[in-house]
Amino acid sequence: MRAIQISEFGGPEVLELVELPTPEPGPEEVLIKVSRAGLNFADTHTRTNSYVREATLPLVPGGEVAGVREDTGQRVVALTGQGGYAEYALAPSDRAFPIPDGLDDGAALALIIQGLTAWHLYRTAARLQQGESVVVHSAAGGVGSLAVQLGRPLGAGRVIATASSSEKRALALELGADIAVDSEPEGLAERLIEANGGRPVDAVFDMAGGKAFDASYDALAHFGRIVVCGIATQEPNQVRTGSLLRHSRSVVGFYLFHTLERPGMFSDALADLFARAARGELRTVIGATYPLAQAVQAHVDLRERRTTGKLLLDPAA
Repeated sequence: MRAIQISEFGGPEVLELVELPTPEPGPEEVLIKVSRAGLNFADTHTRTNSYVREATLPLVPGGEVAGVREDTGQRVVALTGQGGYAEYALAPSDRAFPIPDGLDDGAALALIIQGLTAWHLYRTAARLQQGESVVVHSAAGGVGSLAVQLGRPLGAGRVIATASSSEKRALALELGADIAVDSEPEGLAERLIEANGGRPVDAVFDMAGGKAFDASYDALAHFGRIVVCGIATQEPNQVRTGSLLRHSRSVVGFYLFHTLERPGMFSDALADLFARAARGELRTVIGATYPLAQAVQAHVDLRERRTTGKLLLDPAA
């Protein structure tokens, strides 16, 4: 089978198109013929071995796929852990979820990681209360584009989006943000407060870290929360306990895969997202679909912030 393999850590050039044997499923695994593999920012960290989970070589990247189970012929979306950038992939049988009729494979992929992350940012991490304001950074991205849409249905009183270009900000407004502002860290705290009618904000979803995190923290109201769900800049931050105390603020971390330790947190939320999409209440934004051989270009585009929405690989192209 055709696959993308990493034999050494490094830049996008380490993603090599190779021929590998089709994997054999174990007792509690399923073999999936991949129609689409999901691309995630985390994959770029795996490529450099800077992700939350340490990687070992050689490896086929790709933590999520959509396709057809070889044993049953059922369409599924699945978490693979790794191995997704290929024509065939293995997944634990309890992490392969049927795709409802009427939902295409790309949409299912957008929901299983980005969608669930957005859902849990509201419900589990920020525990947003009815009417509170929320800032969604990277609002045109995979998580952000869904978080913007989930804001009002999950109780937000005002959804403030940030993005790096006028086109991305226009998309955020189209998706339902009340206002969209430039994500440039310089002056960001002031822009967020102004966008909230001159009041500090209640919750911030941060995927970048670095200077944007510091500015967002400064914009928080008393009892405000900033939820860290990514560190795209790879720039560390420090928060003093005295500052948390003086302002009654919280910094919350969220890593989706911890929800797998409590299966209901994953499967019930995914069912809710599938239902919202089926009712037309949730639009998945598919930014681009790359042929498997263009995985290098996909990583470059993702790291250089050229993309919007969910990115996919097509193993058959």
